[in-house]
Amino acid sequence: MANLRFSKNKENHMKNDYFWKVLIVDDEPEIHFMTKTVLSNFELDGRKLEFISAYSGKEAIEILENINDIAIVLLDVVMETNDAGLIVAKKIREELNNNLIRIILRTGQPGSAPEQEVIVKYRINDYKEKTELTSKKLFTTIVTAIRSYQDLITIKKSKEGLEKVIESTKIISAERTLEVFAQNVLTQLISILNLNNNSSSVNINNTLAIERLGNNFKIIASTGIFKGERNFNHLDKNIIELIHTTIKNEKSTILGENYVEYFNFNEDITYLIYLPGYENINKINRNLAKIFSNNIAIEFNNISLNNEILDTQKEVIEILGEVLEKRSEVPSKHVHRVAEFSYILGKHYGLSDKEAILLRMGAPMHDIGKIGIKDNILLKPGKLTPEEFSIAKTHVNVGYDILKSSKRDILKAAATVAYTHHEKFDGSGYPLGLKGEDIHIYGRISAIADVFDTLYHKRCYKEAWPLKDIVEFFQTERGKHFDPKLIDLVLKDIDTYEGIVKFN
Repeated sequence: MANLRFSKNKENHMKNDYFWKVLIVDDEPEIHFMTKTVLSNFELDGRKLEFISAYSGKEAIEILENINDIAIVLLDVVMETNDAGLIVAKKIREELNNNLIRIILRTGQPGSAPEQEVIVKYRINDYKEKTELTSKKLFTTIVTAIRSYQDLITIKKSKEGLEKVIESTKIISAERTLEVFAQNVLTQLISILNLNNNSSSVNINNTLAIERLGNNFKIIASTGIFKGERNFNHLDKNIIELIHTTIKNEKSTILGENYVEYFNFNEDITYLIYLPGYENINKINRNLAKIFSNNIAIEFNNISLNNEILDTQKEVIEILGEVLEKRSEVPSKHVHRVAEFSYILGKHYGLSDKEAILLRMGAPMHDIGKIGIKDNILLKPGKLTPEEFSIAKTHVNVGYDILKSSKRDILKAAATVAYTHHEKFDGSGYPLGLKGEDIHIYGRISAIADVFDTLYHKRCYKEAWPLKDIVEFFQTERGKHFDPKLIDLVLKDIDTYEGIVKFN
């Protein structure tokens, strides 16, 4: 049994979740002593009572303002004033907005506080005359009050949990990139499982999100001790075995303290969330996590479907680019290298993941307009005449006209690249003669990627350039043909960019 006087310093007050806190408010020390003595052996659900004493209404309010998990207040009416206890009850409900604490009014002067009137007006939970509170009745009163408090706490936690589930679902539903989505799922799931969780276990903070494609497994998100891990085969063999068991049974699995949530998209694609410390999670939070998981299952499927569509679009775009390569006798995989070069440079420049990915997927179409240029010009081994060059330049307009009407973000990006990748930073480019940052960043980036790869590889009209000559060319054209900031990024990390055009 804990017996404490209130301290204004909250840090000095013992906080123990294994006690039911009872506030005794009475100006008679004997009442405090008697109450503590009678209830000294009280225990309910493995938890004893912790008594906090206040000897006036003012002191009681100060305590209640600082300690928010008191279950019961045993409240005298007449103390420093004839209605001090009633004032406390009113402040508890109306000013502190505490509707959880159970208020038991104890009075030695029942005439000063008529029972029916005060119970209704002050939202009192029980009313007892001090003379009728025998040992047995006091025990029963406390049990009844605690059970009521427990039920209200359960309802409150469930409400807060459902609100958290709704909030979390909204947060993660806005993200369409699988890896970021999965990381958000883990973050929000941990937040839900830790909600009102009294366990000292930290295992639930160590989670994994895993993608299965056919027979291949990949960690797409991780937290805690797993943070940064991406290789599925590096995991403990027991975790790997549990994952395989879950896949085999095609349903979520609990084994000891470990839990695996199963999200199936189709026979080839499955998503799994591994969660240790499951046995330490209370029932309320387990149910909330299940509701949350049911909601995000739909989102996993939607993102998987969206990824399939994007992969299909990407493949079609690259195929079209490669068809053009074959017609114009451009070295194989030029469009693939330009796309990868553009993506890396875009990321180094500071584009978001979404923008950089759109650029990578749209870049292979940069020269799609050449499909409208005749072979005698497109395949001419020597230098073009001014008339021929004027015709060749129209490929940017042709490409833009092909792509500009699409409502798809990828093809919109491709249209921008096709139309602007021959603009020059000093305004001497075509088709519009745009200057500086008036040129879309997609055009400024893809221009460098296209020229770098073109110079690096042999063409029908030129030999491959050595890297040092390419570097000198870009240094010369910095601020003229090309965006100086972008050129500085390339030259600063030239080995990375050469690796893209050399090995892809």
